[in-house]
Amino acid sequence: MPREGILIKKPIERLTGEQVQQIHDASITILRDPGLLCFNRRAAEVFRSHGAEVGDISGSSTPSWTVKIPGKLVTDALDKAPSTITLGARNPDNVLVIKGDEPRVYYITGSETNTWLDVDFPAYVSKTDSSREKRIPEFKPRRGTVADLCASAHVCEHLETVDGYIRTVNIQDKEINETNKDVNKFFACLNNTTKHVQSGLTKLAQLDNVVKMAEIIAGGKDKLQENPLVSFITCLVKSPLQFVDNTTETFIEVCQRGLPVVVSSSPQAGTSAPIKEAGIMAQINAEVLAGITLGQLVNPGTPVLYGSVPVRARMDTLGDSYGSIETTQYNIDCVQMARFYNLPNYSTSGVCDTKIPGQQSTVERLFSDILVTLSGPQFLHCAFGLLDCNAVFCLLQAVLDDAHFKMIKNFLREPRINETELADIRKQITDVVATPQKMFINYIRPVMRSGEISLPYPFEGEGDDDDVFYLANERMKELLAKPVEHIDEATTQRIFNEIPGLLPGLNFYERENQS
Repeated sequence: MPREGILIKKPIERLTGEQVQQIHDASITILRDPGLLCFNRRAAEVFRSHGAEVGDISGSSTPSWTVKIPGKLVTDALDKAPSTITLGARNPDNVLVIKGDEPRVYYITGSETNTWLDVDFPAYVSKTDSSREKRIPEFKPRRGTVADLCASAHVCEHLETVDGYIRTVNIQDKEINETNKDVNKFFACLNNTTKHVQSGLTKLAQLDNVVKMAEIIAGGKDKLQENPLVSFITCLVKSPLQFVDNTTETFIEVCQRGLPVVVSSSPQAGTSAPIKEAGIMAQINAEVLAGITLGQLVNPGTPVLYGSVPVRARMDTLGDSYGSIETTQYNIDCVQMARFYNLPNYSTSGVCDTKIPGQQSTVERLFSDILVTLSGPQFLHCAFGLLDCNAVFCLLQAVLDDAHFKMIKNFLREPRINETELADIRKQITDVVATPQKMFINYIRPVMRSGEISLPYPFEGEGDDDDVFYLANERMKELLAKPVEHIDEATTQRIFNEIPGLLPGLNFYERENQS
């Protein structure tokens, strides 16, 4: 059975139906005039061969073209794009079935950061009371490694609210280079979680090796099509309205293989997009529609996700401000646009501006996570463990996020109110009122056993002490100690025999035999 996710019965919507149509019309007009600037020859030729107005740009050091896309090409592409997509998994219970017209939310990790944040808890003695010690967290950033990626996938396998896994850290070991990075990051993820795995590609030349690895694990090419264990995210559009050469080439190749792919756009309101909501929405929608159109022209029926990572510029530095209210507004608007097109939506929430876990991180994350969840995106990249505008990953923060998402899921449970329930309640009240104590204590235990009431905050300290970080870190250690269902030995051996560039240390069974 696929993962259940959270069905949002009445998604919150910021835009009226008329405003959604206006954004769509504006985006179609933008794609026709001024159109896009394209740096990828194949994409330009694909659009030209299907009736788009494509013009060569002379005098540029880099080959480039203007592409003006007729509205009919876009609407035809939207008709061809599947409204339902299956994202497979090694464990069938972790498969995700996402439908463009069903606001069923799945929580996904990501994105790939360069910095891994370790935490230590040295004890400090109070100056005023030498008998009192306090454990104060100290955070230490460093470059991410393959071992870190394995640990992240391992912990996320056991985090209950994580429905799928986007790689969380850039592997920067000395043995890793552009040629072998992709196969190692995909294997590290696939071998340490049985959930769906999504990532981008560093080098297009490694796509076939990654796909072959997934085919071996799935049981063959046809089996991978039925149960796509992996999907890809491609930022083919650089805002404003530019098709990047290498990522567009990657996108085309993924589409030709028929594997699920995210068309992702990430404009920054105020710099690479208009600062006003109407402006960034018209632009990001145009950019995503352009990518979806290209995908369907390359291979009609390619499973694509409408991907949105909009952000507002900080007014002081012009850097990203993921924690701003407007960023959440843009994301909710994009969810509505994807639903308008009946397309599965990759949305973003929970990214914060602060560099370490703390009060600001919690406020910014929960504000965004709650509201975007309530808007009903299907594939919610909700930034488990991410800090500093997606630049830092902290495993302790991911464990904290899991606890907070459990609270959101508890809040969104359907109320148990029906005639049978109310008849039982009336009897309870009658019985209790007739007793001297007039207390409902005897009725609590069955409700607790059934899981109908939420548990206390799992990292609650004793007395006046705030031990949230320390207790979350202890929970992280417990999760790392739990076993993971690795890929079986025979399949692992075949992968290492047939896929070049894998680091020997990733072979779990060789390590076991050596020890």
